[in-house]
Amino acid sequence: MDPETLFSAAGTAAMAGWLALLASPLAPRLSHIVAGRVIPIALSVGYTALVLAFWSTGEGGFDSLANVARLFETPELLLAGWVHFLAFDLFIGAWIVRDARETGALPFWLVLPCLPLTFLFGPAGLAAYFGLRAARRPALALA
Repeated sequence: MDPETLFSAAGTAAMAGWLALLASPLAPRLSHIVAGRVIPIALSVGYTALVLAFWSTGEGGFDSLANVARLFETPELLLAGWVHFLAFDLFIGAWIVRDARETGALPFWLVLPCLPLTFLFGPAGLAAYFGLRAARRPALALA
């Protein structure tokens, strides 16, 4: 498959996971399985396949910002980087939803703003969740 088709498939899969998280109050177990396991694992397998297939074709590396930019000039490795973000951000979003539910740290309506932040800006969403969790339940701040 060409990179554009894989890009579209990965994005569609990730979006299905985020929709499952939004529906998690209605079906928490299904949401956990789909968004917290099945889709992140599938994306991780796709990422691994891309890296194994195309790593040797890329120039650059991780020792400088310029070399990271050169590495991502290879479309398949740029796609691998994107799939990496999709998999990890979804996994963290699912963890946020599950943690809030299991610890009773936050009601779902307070978790909701953290989800698009996590989808779009990964670490910012996680930081927002931890900030809200600490403000709401100080004893859980570092737990």
